[in-house]
Amino acid sequence: MWRIFRPDAVAALRDERARKSLARYFAVMEGRLPARFLVCKRVKAKVDLSASDEELWRAHERGLKEFRKLLVDTDKGKTELENLKQPESSLLDLKVALARRILKSCHFCERRCGFDRTAGKVGVCGVGERSRIASEFMHHGEESVLVPSYTIFFNGCTFHCQYCQNWDISQYPEAGVEVSPQTLAKLAEGARKDGARNVNWVGGDPTPNLHNILAALNECEVSIPSVWNSNMYCSLETMKLLFGTQDVYLTDFKYGNDDCALRYSKVPNYFGVVSRNHKLAFDDAELIIRHLVLPRGLECCTRPVLKWISDNLGGMVRTNVMNQYRVEAMAHKYPEISRRLTAAEFEKALEIAREVGLQNLEP
Repeated sequence: MWRIFRPDAVAALRDERARKSLARYFAVMEGRLPARFLVCKRVKAKVDLSASDEELWRAHERGLKEFRKLLVDTDKGKTELENLKQPESSLLDLKVALARRILKSCHFCERRCGFDRTAGKVGVCGVGERSRIASEFMHHGEESVLVPSYTIFFNGCTFHCQYCQNWDISQYPEAGVEVSPQTLAKLAEGARKDGARNVNWVGGDPTPNLHNILAALNECEVSIPSVWNSNMYCSLETMKLLFGTQDVYLTDFKYGNDDCALRYSKVPNYFGVVSRNHKLAFDDAELIIRHLVLPRGLECCTRPVLKWISDNLGGMVRTNVMNQYRVEAMAHKYPEISRRLTAAEFEKALEIAREVGLQNLEP
């Protein structure tokens, strides 16, 4: 039974635009189709997992083609996953193996630090080989279509957002509780039985924990929609490994230019990386895009971000224009963002969204 305390979360089940843009997510949530990672587990990895990196990636590309065909057949009712034998080595096994190799010279994000995290070294995110979580609970504060969302907050982040509302989580990777993929899988299974609409991987940011998240999905035997809740500064390799495993990309599209990204999140080459990854995510699965409106950021960030979404992904992609900005963490050091957003600024942001043609805004 779903324990829902927000009226809009109930109303979201009848929201035609939400159901259209997130059709498969609704089907998995309602038990009509299997989660995509379960389909991935039925695709045979036609390679020895001890082979070279190049051979594994070639096999991965072949496996993704087979995955896409199986997904179509499954969604059309031509194939029942229960009738397919799980292969000895699956596409998801292959993804886990590739992620473990990347961990030895880490480039899960586009900072591409190159440290061997299996040897105890860490890069900018500060995250080690083993994942640490600050909390896990049934979240009732997410987007209406997601609530209740079983949310796992990982310590550490690839960004250093100066106004981060989760500063104590994102900037303290050594804090939290160490957790194994097996435990994560059991937690997700239990949450689904308790009424969670999805499992929501967040932080911080989930990207440094890709290897353990994929391993957890590989252990999970319950069909639960998987939500990748991320700043989307992932490397191309990470995006490829995510293909076929996530039902929804819940993304942050923060900045409309690289200067603001460098100033407020200390991250280089932002717009090119994040816009690329939004296109890749859109081609792979379904999206909910968040844009947090910053004080004095309407023309430098809000307008270009929302226009890019409309121009490149279409007006029907689910978009959440957010007015939750607060002066947190180090924000007081930046005079231009050391205040709350005004009502007039937020109304203008919504007007911009309508002007550029976005038609599927989160209420």
